[in-house]
Amino acid sequence: MLTLALAGKPNCGKSTFFKAATMAHAEIANYPFTTINPNFGVAYVRTKCACAGLNVTCTHCTDGNRFVAVNLIDVAGLVPDAHKGKGLGNQFLDNLRQANAILHVIDASGGTDSEGNPVGAGNHDPEVDVTFLHTEMTMWVHGILDKHWSRISRQSQGKGNAIEQGIADVFVGLGITMEDVRDVSLALKLDLVHAEIADLIPLCAEIVKISKPMLVVGNKFDETPEALRTKLAAQNVAFASAASELALRNAVAANVIQYLPGDEQFRIANEATLSPAQKAGLAKIAEVMKQCKGTGVQQAINRAVFELLDMIVVYPVEDENHYCNKQGDVLPDAFLMRRGSTPHDLAYQVHTDIGKGFLYAVDARTKMRIKENHELKDGDIIKIVSAAK
Repeated sequence: MLTLALAGKPNCGKSTFFKAATMAHAEIANYPFTTINPNFGVAYVRTKCACAGLNVTCTHCTDGNRFVAVNLIDVAGLVPDAHKGKGLGNQFLDNLRQANAILHVIDASGGTDSEGNPVGAGNHDPEVDVTFLHTEMTMWVHGILDKHWSRISRQSQGKGNAIEQGIADVFVGLGITMEDVRDVSLALKLDLVHAEIADLIPLCAEIVKISKPMLVVGNKFDETPEALRTKLAAQNVAFASAASELALRNAVAANVIQYLPGDEQFRIANEATLSPAQKAGLAKIAEVMKQCKGTGVQQAINRAVFELLDMIVVYPVEDENHYCNKQGDVLPDAFLMRRGSTPHDLAYQVHTDIGKGFLYAVDARTKMRIKENHELKDGDIIKIVSAAK
């Protein structure tokens, strides 16, 4: 299952975002380092279910919307120079190793300083916070490479290929290949054979971009002055109000409203049961959603998965005529896969033995056999035929 991480400075609303997205317990308070140990939960990406137009009964979607699970980690906040041990230091950076992508949450309102201390909305420039996470991660990666650089240089004996492979070996846990190192070195015009460790900071910056793509989420949209919204929008920041999303999910649990995560508006179930304070609170959230086209929480998760990671959703079935498994359950599974994946890739994702015994696949919509190297499309329903029992 994919893993997304929430990262950023303390007190920017990461834990509120996490709780809103997962409804899992997370301590929330208005002071730095509320989160010390990472929180783990399950969030969901939202997509249109493949059952639309098939004339079948699907019990795995809500009003035609399918929610596919992803892991979500809320890591401890970091401050500038965390890679040097400041704040909670490298503990935070190590917790990001397992993430496929990062949601970098910033306080768009400018209400907290660089170390997460409350200073009042508009008194800190959030543009400063946009780049510092990438900088910290770059220097963390550079610090790791520094520990191995003497050995790599010595063992490579001046051979460029050996240096590229040595760097790739150091970062194999980040999914970096020798080809990645070579491509980046050529693009940056780096002479690895004669480089000093200080020359490799740009290389480390690119390694971070490749291995940990980031989406900057400007939280506290509802508290953000218009001037700051304009500045951050110019940097392609995704706005959100995690507090609004959390309030809506609690209201759904209490049967006060009807709302699906990602909707641009909600509907009050029974207005007569609401107190004046509740009505005022919901009215304020409705205004935020009107300006933000939703609360932004579900939208940020979707952007991370479908834009940053370029994933598609594919539905494996065992009966291509009824779009179900052997028990008659329609579209029981929905898998997130990288764009460009093939039926054979899908077979391995279903089960290793299914992949090893792969024979062919059938497009359930057309009933046509498709090639092993056929490129799957978003929403495909695929039957895998395998020699595995």
